[in-house]
Amino acid sequence: MKNTFLLLLACGVTGCVAPVEVGRRDFQEFCVSCHGDTGAGNGWAAEHLSRPPADLTTISQRNNGVFPTNAVMGTIDGYTRRLHGNMTMPEFGPLLQAGDLVLLETGPGVFTPTPERLVALAAYIETLQK
Repeated sequence: MKNTFLLLLACGVTGCVAPVEVGRRDFQEFCVSCHGDTGAGNGWAAEHLSRPPADLTTISQRNNGVFPTNAVMGTIDGYTRRLHGNMTMPEFGPLLQAGDLVLLETGPGVFTPTPERLVALAAYIETLQK
């Protein structure tokens, strides 16, 4: 399934910024300490966790060459934890809800209002794929 982003730019006081750039900034703020700069799971805090952080660079490889945007967003948001439990990763959904919503195609012809920053972070993680 191909994801369709209906809002392609985030515009604010400082001008318009491409969503991947917004995602990169949030990655630096929220993810680098555990997942590392490249997303390989080697951040400075990784050694102190009871379970090693996932290697974010191999998500597509682990999913038959397809980047599972909705699943990635569910993990980041915390939905997966609430549904299945037993996840070490904290929920970032509340931190990413500030700002605009974008319509994300979550199924054939189904568009779901989704926090722009959550979409942008998933889009940035997709750029880290090997």
